[in-house]
Amino acid sequence: MPPSGKILNKMTVSNGTSVKTISDKKPVLLIFLRHFGCTFCREALAEIAKKKTKIESEGVEIVFVHMSDKENADKYFKRYGLEGALHICDPKCLFYQSFGLVKGSFNQLFGLQVWMRGLDAGVLKGHGIGNYIGDGFQMPGVFMIFKGEIRESFIHKYASDRPNYEQLANCCAV
Repeated sequence: MPPSGKILNKMTVSNGTSVKTISDKKPVLLIFLRHFGCTFCREALAEIAKKKTKIESEGVEIVFVHMSDKENADKYFKRYGLEGALHICDPKCLFYQSFGLVKGSFNQLFGLQVWMRGLDAGVLKGHGIGNYIGDGFQMPGVFMIFKGEIRESFIHKYASDRPNYEQLANCCAV
């Protein structure tokens, strides 16, 4: 069941505005991250940093949801060239749950496919691995929200899945 406008109003981003308010004016690419120590979270931040200008030039606002505190999140966003990124702290994963994002199974988090991609992203591409900052079992997801409604989504089947952020953003580009 999609989240209600009530939930979107409760989702206050780092600049004090709600996701609902932003989405009434422009499309929002709402990115629920895994914990910041996760190789795939780091890979996602690096990829989004590369595509940020293109996505935002289409009139889309990028908002991250994470399980950390604001100060720690700001350090990671700065590290990946995303300083000033709009984000929401959700250490209890209540918003993750509201969007139907579940805890991963062993296979979704540690299966062979995940290990193979982890080796590529973590070692070969240099995204490394760090300490858990949040719930290591929480699965990520990406939602395009416009006028308070989900227009498109990508729900990760495995922690190692890679959404096409530009394609998601194109569904609602203004």
